[in-house]
Amino acid sequence: MNSTVESSSARRIGRGFAGAFLLAALWELCARGFNLPAYVLPSVSSIFSGLVADAGKLAEAARFTAVEALAGYLLGCAVGIAAAVTVSMAPRSRGAVLSVATAVNSVPVVAYSPLVLLWFGIGMASKIVMVAVAVSFTVFLSTIAGLDRVDRKSVDLIRSFGAGRLAVLWRLRLPTALPLIIAGMRVSTVRSVIVAIVTEMLGAYGGLGWVIYQAVLQIDFVQVWAAIIVASAISLSFFGVISFIERRYIFWR
Repeated sequence: MNSTVESSSARRIGRGFAGAFLLAALWELCARGFNLPAYVLPSVSSIFSGLVADAGKLAEAARFTAVEALAGYLLGCAVGIAAAVTVSMAPRSRGAVLSVATAVNSVPVVAYSPLVLLWFGIGMASKIVMVAVAVSFTVFLSTIAGLDRVDRKSVDLIRSFGAGRLAVLWRLRLPTALPLIIAGMRVSTVRSVIVAIVTEMLGAYGGLGWVIYQAVLQIDFVQVWAAIIVASAISLSFFGVISFIERRYIFWR
């Protein structure tokens, strides 16, 4: 079973690399064949030359953004799961909590950036808060949906053996909800990096968003694309780690 899963994963990774290689080749041909200016579409070779030339700067910016995204992601997941469990244990609060959460997330997260930057400054704290806000709602909804999937007969059965509300939650509801919880967490990986970068562009001391903003001001579009590629690599790595955890440990899905 494990060997089958591993071979399937290897095939998916191989197809992914092949697709990326074909895209890069087509990109290079279009950029050079049509002699496109850098501000329209720089060639892949020039972007990778920029990656090598600015490797130190981009690595430091990537570390800055990755720390913000990861810290905000973990905080958002904790808040989202805790809120969903609280609502599940106290059903009367469900309507009020869902209304507030929906109202907050009905506005694009970026709209809160000026306020968050004002309250927490332009350091890492404001980016972590913004990522946490973006992640928590997605994880909250997926956790609520997972907790609601529990079969009522199973709940009655485990209660007939003397299980209390906490035991039902720990032994039945959370294991049943885990596939949906991890799905929400997986979706939130990419969102966390995006929100961190966008917030950095509005005010920061470092990070890939700050590099992109500075490169645009200097009309250095090769560096813009180099930073975008690094950001994509972070998102893909983050997504891959959560996907691996799901395949490895959520075996009952």
